[in-house]
Amino acid sequence: MDASFWDGKRAPGIVDTINVNEYDSVVECIDSAFKRYADRKAFTSVGYTLTYREIDEYSAAFASYLQNHTTLQPGDRVAVQMPNIMQCPIAVYGVLRAGMILVNTNPLYTEREMLHQFNDSGAKALVCMDMFAKSVQSILPETGLKHVIVTSLADMLPFPKRQLINAAAKYIKKMIPDYSLPTAVRFRKALSLGKSAGAYKKNHITGHDSTIVLQYTGGTTGVAKGAELTNLNLIANMLQARANMAQVDDNGKPLKPAEGATVVAPLPLYHIYSFTVHLMAMLDSGDHSILIANPRDPGMFIKMIKPHRLDGFVGLNTLFVGLLNHPEFKECNFEHLNLTLSGGTALMDDTAKRWKETTGCGISEGYGLTECSPIVAVNPAAGLERLGTVGQAVPGTSLKCIDDQGNEVPQGERGELCVKGPQVMKGYWNRPEATADSFTEDGEWLKTGDVAVIDDDGFVKIVDRIKDMILVSGFNVYPNEIEEVVAAHPAVENCAAIGIPDAKSGEAVKLFIISTDKNLTADDIKAHCRENLTGYKQPKYIEFRDELPMTPVGKILRRELKDEEAAKNKEAEPA
Repeated sequence: MDASFWDGKRAPGIVDTINVNEYDSVVECIDSAFKRYADRKAFTSVGYTLTYREIDEYSAAFASYLQNHTTLQPGDRVAVQMPNIMQCPIAVYGVLRAGMILVNTNPLYTEREMLHQFNDSGAKALVCMDMFAKSVQSILPETGLKHVIVTSLADMLPFPKRQLINAAAKYIKKMIPDYSLPTAVRFRKALSLGKSAGAYKKNHITGHDSTIVLQYTGGTTGVAKGAELTNLNLIANMLQARANMAQVDDNGKPLKPAEGATVVAPLPLYHIYSFTVHLMAMLDSGDHSILIANPRDPGMFIKMIKPHRLDGFVGLNTLFVGLLNHPEFKECNFEHLNLTLSGGTALMDDTAKRWKETTGCGISEGYGLTECSPIVAVNPAAGLERLGTVGQAVPGTSLKCIDDQGNEVPQGERGELCVKGPQVMKGYWNRPEATADSFTEDGEWLKTGDVAVIDDDGFVKIVDRIKDMILVSGFNVYPNEIEEVVAAHPAVENCAAIGIPDAKSGEAVKLFIISTDKNLTADDIKAHCRENLTGYKQPKYIEFRDELPMTPVGKILRRELKDEEAAKNKEAEPA
């Protein structure tokens, strides 16, 4: 095969086709799962488990509340801003069942970031956790939000455990800043009002081409944009993910139990990777997700998963490293672990080897992007994974690599990876020019901005990123945004941000600054960034300079800065 185009057969044991007409809408898929798996465990959070029947009832009540106790209309946007707690799937399913468009929102956003996303999406309602309500209070007058629903960590737990945990969070751990949102409604009250109002009207958004989720991303450059994900996008990617998780071994034996797998869910559900796997694919398969609200606390993380038989694990490189470094992790029950998925950032070979030695299960690394709902390619399991690659295209997906002129490059050569498939977004919300720029001239292929190589078997290796995007712990960080924030500091004359290798987060942000004040310190800049940027976007390294490399027209050459850093690292390596 001379061209790089690939839509061939996948590895043995991988489902090769999907039927996108299996469901007309995401809500149809949700309703079907609730009926088929009513008595199975659905989600576990803070040591408490709800069944599919209970999630069905609670999300139906929330849908009824939105329809009967608010001014919201079908098609209105509703932002859900929560970590991995039980209220998140209830709210997500409730919003979709009520016929509204879901806006997934990172609860760790700064006020500036929240304001942009709420206003850009036109969100009219917000479901948030009380520990973030102070920020909501600050920006509320500048938004179009008409309704705010607030919840606390343990709201779905029974009495008295609910009160004890919520009180401890507020009064002992001091996790809840004082806030005043007098018109806000408590989540439990919303559920009660919705249940009293009776059944919700089943007028959800139908049709494969209808937008049902706005998933915010920076795309390849610039300010965060809302990727319009349709019923078709999410149904297709759910089926593609389900096909991958339904792998069989060489003897045709399923690699997951027929009665439903128990899979650890540490990645945030507002991230499209976790959203599609846990709230879509695993729902459709009747699986059980163990929600981890704070994966940065490995001790508590391990305590939450120890009581369970683990069939699957979804994570990324930094998460795996943190767990492997904890002495109690090896005490977990890995006897039935047969699928570990890694995505969001590059998987290190050493991490994969250590994971297999500890758990007995290999890691299947995948690749995706928000604009593809997100899964594009995944490695097979059962020992068939190829380290250093992100696997093969998922069913129904075509890949090719192109050069700078848009011409397809030969098989095995580097080029910009392009994707065509039913999971590719409709476009960016209210941004036709950005949408056009993200596709090839014929409008058929999404340009990923990543340089890749496709081998003869269709396995993909991601080589580099064309743009200057920085990937910190699986999250996209955009230099333009960081530079805009830092440049607003009165003592900064010019600045540039790049990504440099980091053992913990894959990449870290390094900032170069030209200052007008010789007394300006790195701590001053970091304090400024903490006020305006969420944690993973903040610079880890800061270097002051007298000048920065620039083109004749004054454009900063970030590539030269990256090359300088690479040279330093090479010189520091032992001979």
